[in-house]
Amino acid sequence: MKPARFDVTGIGNAIVDVIAHASDAFLVDQQLTKGAMRLIDAQEARSLYEKMAQAVEISGGSAGNTMAGLASLGGKGAYVGKVAADQLGDVFDHDIRAAGVHFETTKLEGGAPTARCLILVTPDAQRTMNTFLGACVELGPEDIDAGIIADSQVVYLEGYLYDPPRAKEAFKKAAKLAHDAGRKVALSLSDPFCVDRHRDEFMSLVSEHVDILFANQSEITSLYKANSFDEAVSRTKGLVETAALTQSEEGSLIIHKGEVVRIAAEKVKQVVDTTGAGDLYAAGFLYGYTRGLGPEASGRIGAIAAAEVIGHVGARPEVPLLGLLP
Repeated sequence: MKPARFDVTGIGNAIVDVIAHASDAFLVDQQLTKGAMRLIDAQEARSLYEKMAQAVEISGGSAGNTMAGLASLGGKGAYVGKVAADQLGDVFDHDIRAAGVHFETTKLEGGAPTARCLILVTPDAQRTMNTFLGACVELGPEDIDAGIIADSQVVYLEGYLYDPPRAKEAFKKAAKLAHDAGRKVALSLSDPFCVDRHRDEFMSLVSEHVDILFANQSEITSLYKANSFDEAVSRTKGLVETAALTQSEEGSLIIHKGEVVRIAAEKVKQVVDTTGAGDLYAAGFLYGYTRGLGPEASGRIGAIAAAEVIGHVGARPEVPLLGLLP
């Protein structure tokens, strides 16, 4: 097999994050579930934005964050995601290219505006996300470039993108193209509520198409409706070649070909904003994986990348991650 042009191609919702601090009381007043992601329409997006405190706008989207993290480590990444031909779409386009990520997805003309996620960060650094998908829902199989997929060691699928119906077709097309080319397919479960919405389809997708699975403790237990994390870990063995399961400050577990490795969390001076922690962990792990490093070394890089991003507001690195590696 010829060497791949890209380490990873990420496919996900191209979103601009709008981040503001908020109190727990504000979440209660707005009837929001703390720490979860929910989908909202354009009217609710406008209404909530008007009530939010002063905010900052940062290009985001789960897989986009992962690709930016990979590039910050010195990896070569490509990204597939739909934005509109509008101001926020131009912002996203500029930011992901400036991060060093290959991005060529055709912009949507004359349809819904570029997606945005209104993120409320409470004093305990938990993030509550309210997402208007906008142009994201128009991503379809026609946006999947067979050449780029075949030229990537790993194709990384963002679970959040499974909500729009045509994205499911795009996922399956990308997975088939990757495996036909002898490449690997990775999936992030993204959010326990996302898993609740698509449990049966996710189980089918994982068992039939996924080699590398990323999930946090809540997501993996939700997938199986398990009574405990230990039960979920046991059921994951043998389901995929590799699974990286994160547990916040308790670190992570890597299951590789049935063997389990525990990775300690990296120490952080102060947790400011947990937005993007899982995205950057995936970036670090995939950076190690695509360089032939073992599960323990790859998980360690993931922990270092996640620690950097939770030390500041925003879901993308503020310093070159490569310089943080031992």
